[in-house]
Amino acid sequence: MFETYGGLVTLGQQLDEIDALADEVGRLRRDMVRAERAQRERIDETHERHRRSAINLAHYVELRHHDIRTLQNRLSALGLSSLGRSESHVMATVDAVLAALERLAGRSDVVDHDDVVSITEGDLILATNASDLLGPRAPGRLARIMVTLPSDAADRPDLIDSMVKYGMDVARINCAHDNAHAWAQMIGHIRHRSDDDAILIAMDLGGPKLRTRSLTTGPAVIRTKPKRDAFGRVVTRASIRLTSSDRASTTDAPTMRVDNAAWLTRRMPGDVVELIDARGSHRSWTVMEVSHAGCELSCAKTTYFTNGTELSCPSDDTGEVVSIVGIEPTRPVTRIDNGDRIVLTRGMSAPPGLHADNAAVIMNCTLPELFDAARVGEPIWFDDGKIGGYVDHVEHDYLVVFVDDVRPGGANLRSGKGINVPDTDLAIEALTDKDLEDLPFVATHADIVNLSFVREVADVGRLQTELRRLEADHLGIVLKIENVRAFENLPALLLAAMASERVGVMIARGDLAVEVGFERLAEVQEEIMWVCEAAHVPVIWATQVLETMALTGRPSRAEVTDAAMSVRAECVMLNKGPHILEAMEALDSILSRMGGHHRKKRSMLRRLTAWDDLDDA
Repeated sequence: MFETYGGLVTLGQQLDEIDALADEVGRLRRDMVRAERAQRERIDETHERHRRSAINLAHYVELRHHDIRTLQNRLSALGLSSLGRSESHVMATVDAVLAALERLAGRSDVVDHDDVVSITEGDLILATNASDLLGPRAPGRLARIMVTLPSDAADRPDLIDSMVKYGMDVARINCAHDNAHAWAQMIGHIRHRSDDDAILIAMDLGGPKLRTRSLTTGPAVIRTKPKRDAFGRVVTRASIRLTSSDRASTTDAPTMRVDNAAWLTRRMPGDVVELIDARGSHRSWTVMEVSHAGCELSCAKTTYFTNGTELSCPSDDTGEVVSIVGIEPTRPVTRIDNGDRIVLTRGMSAPPGLHADNAAVIMNCTLPELFDAARVGEPIWFDDGKIGGYVDHVEHDYLVVFVDDVRPGGANLRSGKGINVPDTDLAIEALTDKDLEDLPFVATHADIVNLSFVREVADVGRLQTELRRLEADHLGIVLKIENVRAFENLPALLLAAMASERVGVMIARGDLAVEVGFERLAEVQEEIMWVCEAAHVPVIWATQVLETMALTGRPSRAEVTDAAMSVRAECVMLNKGPHILEAMEALDSILSRMGGHHRKKRSMLRRLTAWDDLDDA
């Protein structure tokens, strides 16, 4: 008598169970072989170094077309592999299980392994691919750290030095912000370091981002005020940053540009800067700190700055007066609540017959393709999912959104906020005209190009064609998975990308969460990591990692847990913020500690339907 997961069974029953398991695993193997043959043309188009990985990917996708949870339990009851950690070596694991079943049944047949990735090779191939794409791992840390460079990194080589000191392995530059001059300065600060080869440059192409755009603007004014206690006493002075550049700052203080860089370079800590503000009030500001990028000032009184506000320094012998310039007009903010209507327009003016009393707000949409693709009833989200509704009416020049999913009390909507339409089939290419303009710079200066808003295999092919035209096909390609279509097409996208030598995937969890639904994000990001491991493609875990800490200096408990789980990726990305160095230090510590506890994970495999249409992708 033998005891199994189902109770006591006889020797004969156990042998019958072994035979049945061998038949079931054998059928599974035959299905995997057929899937490989069906994908042979795509597999043969991959780069030679990825050929066996592409075969393993085909095997894994076929495995996930089956619900093998009961099979897993039956195999575990015999002390055999449950196939739950087979992502990087699928066929080798199946063959090992079949061989063990044959021996348990008293047969000597040994399954032919063919030329598949062995159980010991899978992790090594992934590790090699990760090092080739993202550089070597820091000692004691499994995952690399990628950091988004803020705008003022162009003027602050000291900031770059600090980021490297705190563990940055890859510097990320987003082409949706700044310009080629600023990018070149950022890269120059990195390349001029004595150990510049250790820090790689990744550049995001902006892609076709769908955003709101206000039709009207408010006054160009910035108000600064100190913090006061209950008795009106100043507890924290107001602060500003003066610079001669129009680039944004990583500090919490408002940044303003002056029209005379030489005046700014003469400022010293302790200098008093005098001005008459926009409402005619005399104010004195004190220079607190001076750096290459500008200077920080503080004041104990509320001040209104506008373009043309004149500044002078009584201790300056030259007597020069400089002016504030470049303050952008404010954008209107509208409070949106359930039951409100938002009108999106194709142009920058409200269509005839539409007035403010018809809707809570009328705004332009940055992608006119939306108006040709949107259908009544389709969901639409604003500002990273803070405001949700559905398309209630569609015309050629505008559409109306009925809001039915916003927190109690409503939420603010302003210009420049993202729009997500997860069920709308937008006929747009991932590479925009601006991306094509930026690509020569990226090809010349970057190590990695991140393809934003990829949806179709053709998007990958077009980028590869452009890189070949620019003689830059040596660049690593990272696919940013940030919409439902990309997730559904992921195996096909991977096979297409694997025609290039260096390939990676970024899980862009901000837009992806809105697209797939927040309740599904955890599940979807796991599935992305599994299929990428099957392809031996390194993963970058991105968006909102320690975001609160980067912005405020203190993390939330949920963020710490999220950062701990990111150790299962090959790279973790931090976004910019005034406390980015503290966030980097914390992430480095978390990844180093968690590296001793996690290395990917064992998984229970139910049937997945997301990638059933691989042949149609």
